[in-house]
Order: sequence, then structure tokens, then C-alpha cells
Amino acid sequence: SAIYELSCEAYKHLGKTSNYYWIDPDGSGTLGPLKVYCNMTEDKVWTTVYHDLQMQTSVGGSSLEKLSVLQLNYSATMDQISAITSSAEYCEQFISYSCKMSRLLNTPEGNPHTWWVGKANEKHYYWGGSGPGIQKCACGIERNCTDPKYYCNCDADYKQWRKDSGMLSYKEHLPVSQVVVGDLDRPGSEAKVSVGPVRCQGDRNYWNAASFVTSSSYLHFSTFQGETSADISFYFKTSASDGVFLENLGNTDFIKLELKSATQVSFSFDVGNGPVEIVVRSPNPLNDDQWHRVNAERNVKQASLQVDQLPLEVRKAPTEGHTRLELYSQLYVGAAGGQQGFLGCIRSLRMNGVTLDLEERAKVTPGVKPGCSGHCTSYGMYCANGGKCVEKYNGYSCDCSKTAYDGPFCIKDVGAFFEEGMWLRYNFHSPGTSMKDLVSRTLLSSADPEITAPDLSLNKEELSFSFSTTKSPCVLLYVSSYTPDFIAVLVNPTGHLQIRYNLGGTKEPYNIDIDHRNMANGQPHTVNVTRNGQDIVLQLDHYPPTSYRLPATSDIQFNSPKALFLGKVIEIGKIDQDIYKYNTPGFTGCLSRVQFNQIAPLKAALRLTNASSHVHIQGELVESNCGASPLTIPPMSAATDPWHLDSASADFPYNGQAIGDGVNRNSAIIGGVIAVVIFTILCTLVFLIRYMFRHKGTYHTNEAKGAESAESADAAIMNNDPNFTETIDESKKEWLI
Repeated sequence: SAIYELSCEAYKHLGKTSNYYWIDPDGSGTLGPLKVYCNMTEDKVWTTVYHDLQMQTSVGGSSLEKLSVLQLNYSATMDQISAITSSAEYCEQFISYSCKMSRLLNTPEGNPHTWWVGKANEKHYYWGGSGPGIQKCACGIERNCTDPKYYCNCDADYKQWRKDSGMLSYKEHLPVSQVVVGDLDRPGSEAKVSVGPVRCQGDRNYWNAASFVTSSSYLHFSTFQGETSADISFYFKTSASDGVFLENLGNTDFIKLELKSATQVSFSFDVGNGPVEIVVRSPNPLNDDQWHRVNAERNVKQASLQVDQLPLEVRKAPTEGHTRLELYSQLYVGAAGGQQGFLGCIRSLRMNGVTLDLEERAKVTPGVKPGCSGHCTSYGMYCANGGKCVEKYNGYSCDCSKTAYDGPFCIKDVGAFFEEGMWLRYNFHSPGTSMKDLVSRTLLSSADPEITAPDLSLNKEELSFSFSTTKSPCVLLYVSSYTPDFIAVLVNPTGHLQIRYNLGGTKEPYNIDIDHRNMANGQPHTVNVTRNGQDIVLQLDHYPPTSYRLPATSDIQFNSPKALFLGKVIEIGKIDQDIYKYNTPGFTGCLSRVQFNQIAPLKAALRLTNASSHVHIQGELVESNCGASPLTIPPMSAATDPWHLDSASADFPYNGQAIGDGVNRNSAIIGGVIAVVIFTILCTLVFLIRYMFRHKGTYHTNEAKGAESAESADAAIMNNDPNFTETIDESKKEWLI
């Protein structure tokens, strides 16, 4: 059977993003798995279970029945939902009653006309925004009901539509299984009921942990009841090479889990037929201070042990003999009976579907501390794009503030749609700060102690963003200075990309022209430019990076940076003639995840950050991911890059002014030769194989005709279906390579 995670929290810690997942809240217990929606937000994980009642379900109006019962059927059983709510830190469910001459709770004194039924079939006479035992609606608690004599808007019994709504958040009463509506039997009485899905946040079981500080410390719990079946799972983290995780004894029977060595976990037990031991050996050390998961199961037929994703070790039970595990002592977690105890952390310890409260027990036990630290060693790799992992008492979160991304793992592009004539300016220093402080803090990355701020110039820049547009020419990005220095990224009138550096020392600005590709084709494109002194490296989309060098006479300092512009340059003083021309009518299209050194100007404009005061916007900035580039295709080698073959000069994808030392040209030619040789060998092989099999009876398949040359099944379908290729214009083909 498939092993499902216990909760949405567990999926988040596998680096999974928001989606529908199967969870199994009681492990291999009786409940079985259910499908929920896991919403991974920046700091919380929400588990959502849906039901079938339509929003704004009408009741009354035509019929004159006394009571109307609305039944909610969930995509899970009540027991499954209870397992989620009981382990959650907080749950809520939205409920709303819209009324026209239909009273709700009949406040202040009367018997409620309408109620809802929750867990365990109990009736509840409070409404959303209020709490158990308080016969009021939200407006009665906040004292803002339409008629202050009543504690619900609907209780005023008006002929106009009114509404009472809010969150039910006493999780022991959730979910809502029925809403019973009364007061519909008068002419003109009407009501509409809405109930949202159940949403729960946090998983107290997943992070319930204890740290064992000395090798003689232990926690004890009541005897484990696992006579015919035992299912034990937990996570551990240690730098010690051995120690007992847990043990429970009987007269001769026992059950025990231990770390035998740095690479061995052992599960041993005796049900009266002599001791049995199952060992999982790991190819890598398990005492690496990272979380590892252990799952041990035993029933009358067999026993098994699994560690992380390593192969399951299974031992069949003897056909005759004893089958019941009879235990008497307490269950010891950690050191037991003078043995070498476990040093480190154990968390989420479940015995037959019940999570043991290690945290509570640790609070009153010497040598054991509640909770655990150091989650970033295990989960920090999920914080992408320069996001920093932040330790939390129960888990971790990703701090995306120094990146151009957001979302729980810093992988969500922050981007915007620019209408014609719109522009954004980011000032590198705001009126309140000294230029020196700010430049040294944001523009110079902290890793470069050799650059001091007084000369206020940059020896290196890192610039990355993605964009899409169909209009050319235009200015994508421009960095101005208090001197004639500037950096610009432009789309020229023919739709090609140009990167322009003016650092002084040369008559004309230094241009990198990428002439092979139309960039104004409405597709998302990514641009990464890094300059270190004279050396510039450019990477475009998923093509290999290309190197350029500034002319020998060029200055390598970008002096006194002043502001960064997106979409248009509005700067005082003399401006480059081409850029001036490209400025009208301005950029139309999408820009996404713009980052210049430590600065993310678009994010500062769209999210309230401490840099937001540096931003000035002309026009209305609309957040959109239309410029987000799906960089899922790995970089190509020179030999397989099709642009080498169909461009007029088969040197490399873009023909800059920097073929300089000819190394790039040589490597490309060598790549080409190798490709031709491989191709010839392949052709010969195909010819030989066909020749050999020609006499062995023919074998026809009904495959797509284009399949021989296709790299995958999808490609074969595309090669074979004429409509498919026609719908993809030239510009999009590079995404299918």
C-alpha cells in the first residue's frame, strides 16, 4: 500500500508547494487516507477539507415549512476530519446567514430559530464571529448590529436583506455537518446560507519533540498496548553513533528500537518464540544531525522496518508459535534499564496512530528538554533563489526579503504588467540616509570587504530579470549615476536585445548585441548579466553563458550610482541619443523578478518592504506573473544547441563584439566536429542494425511516423500531428527544444 504523509505540514517539509494531497492522519490506523488541499503560505500551512453545500443556498421563500435542514457532505469521514482538527493548532470555518424577514438566534431573550450541528451531533446556538455559550452574532460581540436592541443583524426582522457572518473557530465543535433554519413560515420570509470549507493550520503532532541531553535521560509513558499489531513511527536527529530510541518489556517479551551504529537502525522484539531482530543498514551515516524517519511495524503475519527512503526490511512470522506481544513495564523513550540512551532529538513519535506528547513530559523531566532546534540543517535547501532559512521553535521558514521572489520557498516570481508610458524609478538612497551607508549596505554585497564605500563606485554588478513584450524599440532597464556613467538593457527597433555599458574611457558606450533572436515575440525571456571588472558574462534564457570583455581603455568603475529605471528613463541632464529615441512611447509588457545586486525594485513597489520608500511609480502598476519565465529546461551544451547550426555564423548563439581570443569560436567548432562524428557513427549503426534485421521477418508497429527522430513520446506526437506544429510559431519553438 502507498505510504501517505500524516499531514500537510509533512508535505511542506518535503519541499512541496500548494496542491491537493492524500494524507493519512492516523498512520496505518483504521481511518484510511483522505484527499485534502494543502495551502503552503509563507509562515503557515493550511489544510482544507471541502463539502458539497453550495454557497448562498436559498431556503424558504416559496414553501411554508417550519424547519429547513441543510446537510453538508464532506470529502472525508467525520472521524478523519476529527483527526485533523485535534492535531491542528487552529481551525476555522466560515458561516453566513443572509435574511429577509427571517430571524436567526432570536436575541436578546428568545429561543434560537436557527442552529448548526457540529462534531458528535451536538447543536450549537452561537454564530460565526462569536464563541461557545454566547448566543450572539459577530455584530453583537462588536456592538455594531443594525439595531442595537438585538445581538444579530437578522434578529431585527427587516424587510430588506441583511447578513450575519463570521468564522467559527472553536475547533472542538467543527466541522459543521448541518444547518437547521427556522422562521421561514411567514409570507415574505427568505434566507440564504453559506458555509465555507474547514481550514486547519499547524500540526502539533508533527513538531512534538524532545531533546535528550544526557545518555541516561529518558521519558516514560504507560505500557504500550500492541498485542497483535504494533505500528511505531518517529523522526530522529543526532550526532551520536548509538543509543536506544525506545523499549517496553514484559516477563520475557519485549519490543525495542535502537541506533546500533552510525549506519544501522535495529528493531527487535520477542513474542515468546525467541528474539527477532531486523536491521536496516544505511549507505550514509545517520548521525549527521539531520532528520531521519523510522517506521517499524509488527503484526501476526510479519514485521518490517523502514528508515527514510531506504528499502523496506521484512521478516515473516513463524507459522506456529506465539503471536501475542505481552508487555508489563512502562514504555521508556531514551535510556532504558541502564543501557546507553539516545542523545539528540526525537519528534512526532506515534504508537498505533497516537502521537505521544513528548513535549509535555519533557517539561517535567530532568535531562530532557521540550522541543528541538536546528531544522535548517535538514530543510534549508528548500529555500531557493538566495532565500535564507530561519529557525523557528517548531520548524523553519524561508526569508525572501533579500530576493526578488516570495512565497513559502522563495520561488514565486514577483512581477508586473507595464502599460504604455508607465515607468518606475528606484532611488539608491532616500533623503534620510547618507549615501555612503546605503550604497555600502545594498549595492555592495556584504561578501566584498575589499570595496569601501567612500569612493561610491561599483567594480561589479549582478543584474537579473525576466520580461515579455511585443513592442520594440523600448528601454527595459536603466541604471543612472551622478556622472555620465550608465548601464542599459534595451530592445532595439528590430526586436533584438542590446546591453549597453558607459563607464567612461571610451568614445562610444560598449554594446553587446544579441542579433540572432527576436526578443519582442511575446514570450518570456530571462536575462542574467554579471560584470566583474572588465569581464562580463551574459546568460539568456536556457542558452549557455557567453563571456565578453570591456575594451582595454574602458574604466571598470561604475561611478556614483543614482537610480534604477524600469520601462522608461526620466532623468535630468544629458541622455544617450538612442535611449532618448527608445523612450517614446515606452515599454509595454511584463517585467518579473528584477534584481540589481541586493535590490529588488519591483518587489519593493508591490510588497511593503523597508525599501518601499525608495520607489516612485508613474501610472498604475498591476501585479502579474505574465513575465515569469519557466526556467525548467537545463542549459544546453554547445554541441546540441540548434542555434549553432541555423545561424549564419555558426560560432555561438549571439554575435557580440567580443570574439576576442577566439576560444569560444574554437570550442564551438570542436563541438560541431564532435557532433558530426557522433552523427555519422549513429547513422552507420542504424544502417547496420537495419541490415542485420532485414532477413529476420519484418516487424511493424503502429507508432507515430515521426517517432524515429523524436526524443520522447511527447515529441513523437508533436512530430506526427500537423496541426500541433502549425500552431507553434517560430518564436515558441525554442521552448520545445
